[in-house]
Amino acid sequence: MLSQIQRFGGAMFTPVLLFPFAGIVVGIAILLQNPLFVSEDLLQPDSLFGQIVHILEEGGWTVFRNMPLIFAVGLPIGLAKTAHSRACLAVMVSFLTWNYFINAMGVIWGSYFGVDFSSEVGGESGLTMIAGIKTLDTSIIGAIIIAGIVTGIHNRYFDKQLPVFLGIFQGSSYVVLISFFVMLPLAWITLFFWPKVQIGIQSLQVFMVDSGSFGVWIYTFLERILIPTGLHHFIYGPFIFGPAVTEHGIQVDWVQNLQYFSQSTEPLKSLFPEGGFALHGNSKVFGSIGIALALYYTAAPKNRVKIAGLLIPAALTAVFVGITEPLEFTFLFISPLLFAVHAILAATLATTLYYFGVVGNMGGGIIDNFLPMNWIPMFHNHYTMIITQIVIGLIFTCIWFVVFRTLIIKLDLKTPGREDSDDDIKLYSKQDYKNKKSQTSDTATVSKEDAKRALPKGILAGLGGCQNIKSLNNCATRLRIEVIDSEKVETDSYFKSLGAHGVVRKGHALQIIIGLHVSLVRDKIEQLMKEDTQNITLSEAIE
Repeated sequence: MLSQIQRFGGAMFTPVLLFPFAGIVVGIAILLQNPLFVSEDLLQPDSLFGQIVHILEEGGWTVFRNMPLIFAVGLPIGLAKTAHSRACLAVMVSFLTWNYFINAMGVIWGSYFGVDFSSEVGGESGLTMIAGIKTLDTSIIGAIIIAGIVTGIHNRYFDKQLPVFLGIFQGSSYVVLISFFVMLPLAWITLFFWPKVQIGIQSLQVFMVDSGSFGVWIYTFLERILIPTGLHHFIYGPFIFGPAVTEHGIQVDWVQNLQYFSQSTEPLKSLFPEGGFALHGNSKVFGSIGIALALYYTAAPKNRVKIAGLLIPAALTAVFVGITEPLEFTFLFISPLLFAVHAILAATLATTLYYFGVVGNMGGGIIDNFLPMNWIPMFHNHYTMIITQIVIGLIFTCIWFVVFRTLIIKLDLKTPGREDSDDDIKLYSKQDYKNKKSQTSDTATVSKEDAKRALPKGILAGLGGCQNIKSLNNCATRLRIEVIDSEKVETDSYFKSLGAHGVVRKGHALQIIIGLHVSLVRDKIEQLMKEDTQNITLSEAIE
């Protein structure tokens, strides 16, 4: 059950990866339309500069204005067991069908359900537009539910063999056919229950904002502490992209008001108190540096060069793009205590920042989040808040360093570089593996394609081959695999020798931490599995 939930959580990250670039485009476009930074002559309606900036901004809004549709189409990429592209098509058609049903039922029986479909979208009407359809605003929640249901239908019936005369309905057509009739009662249920859910969501929004610093601490702590389980997506998703504290999610509502906030001299905490629930990126920027320094200075002097080679790219990845798993998983498996302390410090940092008036949309790193959507546009009128944030952040960097260093030394934790043997340190270095491969290679020249396949081949072999893999998925930095026989899976050291940062095991489910290029590795593994299956089928046919 847990592995299925983790798989679902990992799938949610696929559409989330689209938001950083879109946010940067919109943030820069809004900045270039701010008279505080750009001459008013360039912002006139007939100005070529203003027109170009407006065009670019509209393109940047694509992701934010179509979040439910993007989540509906994106989730099957991670949830579908086979034919991912066909699953995406089936989910998109079914999701639109569901909304058309809601619209038709709402127009005819709206008064029965207590919904006025003649009202304008937005506000208290509870209505929105999705792909030109006036429908109930179920946000990403509706998209996730429909995507999960239709993908489940796809996984069960996509390969079902139909009689020859019904062959035209086979595959995706059969999935859409079944989903069509499933969407009918789901649309009715949605119209009946969702208006009541919307009332509950509005109450939740008020409660979360009124919870103040305590709410910020609890939210940030859960977002960090659940990372090893992969369930943290279910924590930040409703806040950042869903309606937990704002109508459209913190990300969208912050960006939509970015220009107004940047030109106002009123404290941002008064303008957007909900921004306290999007400060979890500060632990990535400031905490990662302190953690990396603590791991470096507690390592044996003879091992520090090797440790630096591991920590520097991991820390920079966390600071600049907000992906912390390569660094966090470096110490998580050696000492879960350190990770628990890390989560507590992250929550305390966010709460302290909020107490001193720091709010915004800061769930990522410096490049994709802090600079384009916070620091640059807000600096003119809110530079004191930014300075406060940096000062408090650097203080906590020192706290992270002192706390981690003290715990590692006092408890004699075997973090990288402190092991009795320094041989295992090489397992964290991908370059060491490449050097070893080049020394033992039978051929002097290895093609680029072979080099690209070396890691996927090694992982596939370590998992016991394609016949032992029940499902394969990935999130930002991890492969998520469910195997049939866990006894056939190689040791953690084997996967680390291939360049992995670590392995998480729970029964037949395991996670292999690869890094930001994990999606490419997954694609290669799936390609190898497909080729292997074809070879097996061919050999059986010959026999």
